[in-house]
Amino acid sequence: MNIDSWKAFWALVTEVWQEGLAGVPIGDILTALGILLLSLWVRNLFTRFVIAGLQRAAARSTTNVDDRILAALHEPIRFIPVVIGLFFATISLELSAGAAQFVDNLNRSLVAFTLFWALYRMAEPATRLLMLARGFFTLAMVDWLAKVIRVAFIVLGAATILELWGIKVGPILAGLGLFGVAVALGAQDLFKNLIAGLFVIGEQRFNVGDWILVDGVVEGTVEQIGFRTTMVRRFDKAPVFVPNSRLADNAVTNFSRMTHRRIHWIIGVEYRTSVAQLRTIRDRIEGYVLDHPDFAQPSEVSTFVRIDAFSDSSIDILLYCFTRTTKWGEWLEIKERLACEIKAIVEGAGAGFAFPSRSLYLENPEDLPEVFEPAAADRAAVALDSGAA
Repeated sequence: MNIDSWKAFWALVTEVWQEGLAGVPIGDILTALGILLLSLWVRNLFTRFVIAGLQRAAARSTTNVDDRILAALHEPIRFIPVVIGLFFATISLELSAGAAQFVDNLNRSLVAFTLFWALYRMAEPATRLLMLARGFFTLAMVDWLAKVIRVAFIVLGAATILELWGIKVGPILAGLGLFGVAVALGAQDLFKNLIAGLFVIGEQRFNVGDWILVDGVVEGTVEQIGFRTTMVRRFDKAPVFVPNSRLADNAVTNFSRMTHRRIHWIIGVEYRTSVAQLRTIRDRIEGYVLDHPDFAQPSEVSTFVRIDAFSDSSIDILLYCFTRTTKWGEWLEIKERLACEIKAIVEGAGAGFAFPSRSLYLENPEDLPEVFEPAAADRAAVALDSGAA
């Protein structure tokens, strides 16, 4: 090997270094990769110090709204150093006109993606602020609004990115409009349920967590109100997905909005109970209901304790009252105490509870009239007279 050979080799290396990949020098490519690696390192520092500092500041505030917003923006914020690093990495390259245009569109698309990603993530915690207006917005309405805003940001973000790449959105929307008409004809139930869901939420028939009864459909606790269906969990813990149109068309009973809970009993006592005993039992039961704080007063609800009817086996006393609590467990405890008190009242009055019974009366055969038996001769005469006739 002579010196000329080494010069030729070095010229080859220099040419490859300068030509690189697609006319981009290898040195520029390594510089761009270094910038990208540096941006990833800055991203870790940014997360460790800046975002952590913001989280500590939000934790010291009296509200959790800023905590929720910061948690939603955590991933988009961490993506910002990557976008910046990619921008500086690409501008450091000497690209052709076509490649430069592609890289420029890519950078713009990443910026648009990051912005709409952040807006999408902020939709849910931001709409929670509407819960402050409790007189109008409910939790279900806020959830629906958040979903609609998220879909809107997705559509706007996609349209923006498509426009950046030179794809016109208008003709696409026109085509989708014709396609939408065809889809609407075949998806009438879908739109019916969607509109019904809007009416259900707007009328505030029930909210998440309410105990409802839909006649002929389901009874349970509402867990989620969706665009097309509402999930109701029955008391056996089985989920039922009810189309919103069934909720709009059927009668819905919302037990969670009861002001009081009713007790309606018929208390049967024995027929041997005297009038004085009946009045004593009635007065003591009424006194217990009216004096006990667990029961609502007659000024609030209808309250009756009356001797009501003479049944087949008992004299019936009507008890009709309401408890202040609407919680099922507490209501059962109050009913239990009331039942024990009524038993003590009836037994204390010297009476007893009636039970279904039937009386059977037997007559003495000795008291029956004697059966007349005609004599044999008389029966023969009767027979002859019958034959002659």
